[in-house]
Amino acid sequence: MDSTTSLLLSIHLAATAAMVGLIWFVQLVHYPLFARVGAAEFVDYEAAHTRLTAYVVGPAMAVEGVAALIIAGWFRAQAGLGLTLAGLVLLALVHVSTVSLQVPAHRRLASGFDDAVAKRLVRSNWIRTAGWTARGGVAVAMLTVAT
Repeated sequence: MDSTTSLLLSIHLAATAAMVGLIWFVQLVHYPLFARVGAAEFVDYEAAHTRLTAYVVGPAMAVEGVAALIIAGWFRAQAGLGLTLAGLVLLALVHVSTVSLQVPAHRRLASGFDDAVAKRLVRSNWIRTAGWTARGGVAVAMLTVAT
């Protein structure tokens, strides 16, 4: 494997691994703790959560997405066509889930804590948790195939 392929696949793996770790933390710790914030503080907490989370996930998601597209465009043979396509499908799944399920739940929670919405957020977030976990495996496999 040449150094460009190695670097790109390593960057892709690092960004995906960061998202895997983050989504598991969010799923098992962060989202379930929403119910303990308290009604009086929740609106401010949710606003801070949304703003600060963007600083963490934004760069990792951007690097992951750009790397995935570059791999699909120019390095799919080295990474494996099937793995490249699987990675793109999983990436689309987590982004569609984010836009259609998690963002609307956060918008609803921005006006105040709602236990049913918070529980729905935790349940629906399993889609992203599973998707990013699978992407982590795909990213490892891509690097392995290219070696």
